[in-house]
Amino acid sequence: MKIGETEARVGRGRRRILVVEDEWINREILNLMLERDYDVVFAETGAQALDILGEQFRTLSLVLLDLNLPDMKGIDILRTIKGTQRTALLPVIVMTADQDSEVECLSLGATDFISKPYPKQEIVLARILRTIELFEDRDLIRWTEHDPLTGLLNRAFFYRYAAQYDALHPEGATDAVLLNINRFHMINERYGREFGDEVLKRVAQELTAAFEGTDGIVCRREDDTFLIYCPHRVDYRDVLDRVCVQMDRDYQVRARIGVYSCADRGIDVERRFDRAKQAADTVKNSFSHAIGVYDNAMHEKALYAEQLLEQFHTAIREKQFSVFFQPKFDIRPDKPVLNSAEALVRWNHPTLGMISPGIFIPLFEENGLIRELDSYVWRETAEHIRDWRDRFGKRVSVSVNVSRIDLGDPPLLKKLEDIVEETGIEHGQLLLEITESAYTDDAERIREVVEALREAGFFIEMDDFGTGYSSLNMITSLPIDALKLDMQFIRTAFRDGKDTRLIEAVIGLAQSLGLTTIAEGVETAEQMLTLKALGCDIVQGYYFSKPVPAAQFEAFLLPQGGE
Repeated sequence: MKIGETEARVGRGRRRILVVEDEWINREILNLMLERDYDVVFAETGAQALDILGEQFRTLSLVLLDLNLPDMKGIDILRTIKGTQRTALLPVIVMTADQDSEVECLSLGATDFISKPYPKQEIVLARILRTIELFEDRDLIRWTEHDPLTGLLNRAFFYRYAAQYDALHPEGATDAVLLNINRFHMINERYGREFGDEVLKRVAQELTAAFEGTDGIVCRREDDTFLIYCPHRVDYRDVLDRVCVQMDRDYQVRARIGVYSCADRGIDVERRFDRAKQAADTVKNSFSHAIGVYDNAMHEKALYAEQLLEQFHTAIREKQFSVFFQPKFDIRPDKPVLNSAEALVRWNHPTLGMISPGIFIPLFEENGLIRELDSYVWRETAEHIRDWRDRFGKRVSVSVNVSRIDLGDPPLLKKLEDIVEETGIEHGQLLLEITESAYTDDAERIREVVEALREAGFFIEMDDFGTGYSSLNMITSLPIDALKLDMQFIRTAFRDGKDTRLIEAVIGLAQSLGLTTIAEGVETAEQMLTLKALGCDIVQGYYFSKPVPAAQFEAFLLPQGGE
């Protein structure tokens, strides 16, 4: 039964009642009682009743059922109604003079009784109205509680039932479990949303079956994420095996599970599942492991991350974040010359010391703080560019990172133009690095944003090229000015026999498109000279310098810098 069916009943004003009664006089009495307030449909036999139920179950609000019928027992009709999924929730009031049948009828799902001979009309109508209203309220609540696609509990009611489970089982150990379908967005993109919905419903069915009879409760939290709260168990491999089913179109579901085992009931239910998510994230990109278990190390990491998040705005205000600069050299002349630099942020915490960008940048991306940090870095960089111009008379260009989150920010162009105007630098001195992977997220919209940045005068570099996201054909249509080869791409090419043919092909493609090529992660003279021979334009890496504070970078701006 769908939520719209209940709305149809209550919205039209008059509910419909099926009266199953073989005696003419009883039908007449009931019709006189009911006709003013209800649409009444009569069945004189069990067969007629079942036919009407099959055809009109969506519009029925109640069944009044006599137990003594000429062709079958009324109790068998009740058993059929409650045993059929589409009519199981339909309320049934049994009409009988046999009090001995009441217990059996109640056990089968009867809602109430009306005795024979019938009581006063007011009593009959009151019982009917109360039963219908209770059913409609329960039906609406049921559909409020449940995800309409899968039929599982939704998140809010799931957390409520989990807390209720704790109250009823104060001594038992419980697990908080999160299951996520791998790369679900690609299922919708490749096969369509309808097929994606079928996958979600199949996973829901398998999870329901896996925890049936265990007191476990299951919900669909959002999109492709499911939550399970259940008595503690040691192994979840069988659950994963059930979920990873083979669908049509040669597609097999792949999923990962995070388990917060023997969950601490001293923390609220939602935080228990946050820990399960942390565990699931540890196996997100693993091909060999699909089940992660929360442990003390993750707990310490979570506390550390929470501390960093809490102190972010203080760090911005106190300028604990410093911009380091790694020089980039033009290697086309006989002697490499300084071309530009890349800005890299560092966090020097007053009590925690230097914090790795590999820790705080993903954390801020996940929690929506990266836009504020990036804006801070852009402005700090622009102010250094202006300072170097004023003090050294040098026109220095510096690359700054523009994350995919920044690209989704409507005021992005205005933010950058305001920084350029307020610091007095040129648009072309702020080089915008956009990662290769960003171009695969809503490519058309990203292309429009980047094109607008280029038209405003900013220079665009595709960063991290070679990490495997885009095709060479895709490069030909992107609005970029430079191609930056990923550090790992360079290292791999110079390892295991120094096969640089792919680098040569990429450089050749870039040249044919009029793009500047930049190689990062260059660590040896051999790498630099080979890249030069292959036609690479610019390099950066430890061969020339590690990232250094602004004061140290200034040495490269002096006449002897870089020599």
